Amino acid sequence: MADNNTANFPVTLTFPTQSFRRIPNPYTKLENGNREANMYMAICDVKSIPDSIPMGTNPREQNLNTNVAKKIKASLLNTSALDFYLLNRGILLSAKEVSFNNYSNELTIVFSDPEVHGNVDGGHTYRTILKYRDSLDPEQQFVKIEILTGVEDIFQSLAAARNTSVQVQDKSIAELEGRFDIIKNVLKDQPYMARVFFKENDSGDIDVADLLSILMMFNIKRFPDRETFPTISYSGKKKCIDLYIQDHKEFGESEQNPYVKMKNIMPDIFKLYDTIEKNMNNYYRAKNPGGRYGAIKGVVIPRQGVELKSKFMFESMDVQSPNGFIYPILGAFRALVTEKDGLYTWKKNPFAVLDKVGPELVESTVSMSRSLGNNPQSTGKDSNLWKTLYMTVAMAAMD
Repeated sequence: MADNNTANFPVTLTFPTQSFRRIPNPYTKLENGNREANMYMAICDVKSIPDSIPMGTNPREQNLNTNVAKKIKASLLNTSALDFYLLNRGILLSAKEVSFNNYSNELTIVFSDPEVHGNVDGGHTYRTILKYRDSLDPEQQFVKIEILTGVEDIFQSLAAARNTSVQVQDKSIAELEGRFDIIKNVLKDQPYMARVFFKENDSGDIDVADLLSILMMFNIKRFPDRETFPTISYSGKKKCIDLYIQDHKEFGESEQNPYVKMKNIMPDIFKLYDTIEKNMNNYYRAKNPGGRYGAIKGVVIPRQGVELKSKFMFESMDVQSPNGFIYPILGAFRALVTEKDGLYTWKKNPFAVLDKVGPELVESTVSMSRSLGNNPQSTGKDSNLWKTLYMTVAMAAMD
């Protein structure tokens, strides 16, 4: 790919869009307002984005090895969740002119000044799209593009404002305050801990938020029975972080803290996650000998040259299942947790129970997904499914 910092100006780019809209300038009638500025919004197929957008106007270097870039890549390539354009902030461009052809649905953008026209924000998104979009099919992922014209006089202020660093996240503050020491001490000998990052811009590919959302499923202080279910583990990771911090502030590292109570079963929980993840295909085929689990919407099969690995133990897998399937199944094993002598323990060996009811759990989950329009995201949020799976595990434990 050519270095777009040295693009020959003027640059005129024409490409198709899924949708396009001009946002009226609210200051056109005010004498002291910026009446020259105009805003345009477009939703575009990532495969249609030109590879020659000028980049000299972006104040950041694009390092695709950062955690931010890795998250963008993961979201882009997550074809089980076709919502990249919603989850990603998109690309901001400054341009001289914008025009749209209503008949061909093509957008034309003119960049005439290398000092003030080009990519202002979203450089990591743009570079990531260019690098990985060949792995996608047409109309599989879309990106939002915002174009501003008439902002040459305020360009420096615009670039500074749009590239202001995100406020320090709660988990980063919690890390500085030592609130994750409970988890670090319990899991220090686990091979995946070297890959866990506890604050923004740390290296690693496992977010501590993932650990907290999974552990939340086994917090029998907050979810003591079959009347309440930790669906927030799937739909609200930010909430899981907040509740963990809340428990730590209230109980510290005393034995009243549910995560301290969890220390004896904590390694098993993440091993159980991987065991479920690796065996989803086998469990499905046990109930459907002639079925193709890989054909179910949301399930990913390996592309040529790409090996699928389990989340924690990093072991090879033949398919990758959506979290909307794995989380409710894993959460069902809360039915096996009880408190004894101030610590959480298993009523029955969870791996033995999984061997027994794994096929039934997967069958129920896939059936629910189909009833919800083959939507893994809705499946992961469905409290009726969480209850069904919980009761299945509870009944197995009684045998």
